Amino acid sequence: MRPTYLELLDELPNKETFHMADVIMEGLVNVSPRRMQSLLETCTSVKVKRLFFFSAERHQHRWLAHIEQENVYLGKGKRSLGRGGKLDAKYQITVPEEFDGIQ
Repeated sequence: MRPTYLELLDELPNKETFHMADVIMEGLVNVSPRRMQSLLETCTSVKVKRLFFFSAERHQHRWLAHIEQENVYLGKGKRSLGRGGKLDAKYQITVPEEFDGIQ
């Protein structure tokens, strides 16, 4: 079984780095929106889904426009992924300052 990008996001920040996740997302130019929609809708981790959308927007992937975000439950409240960092107002997650904003 191959680990997916969503599984990698689940390992942040303890077992994987934001840098690794960012580099991989940058290269995800041919994502199937239909398949990703299904994966996101069945994913139970609010942290993972918020990180996914944050990162996809950061890299301005065109396929993101074809994912119906309103059908993906993103939970309520803020999520902190470690000490320090900066709160992303849209997704309510704390990310390292160097990953704040659009690339």
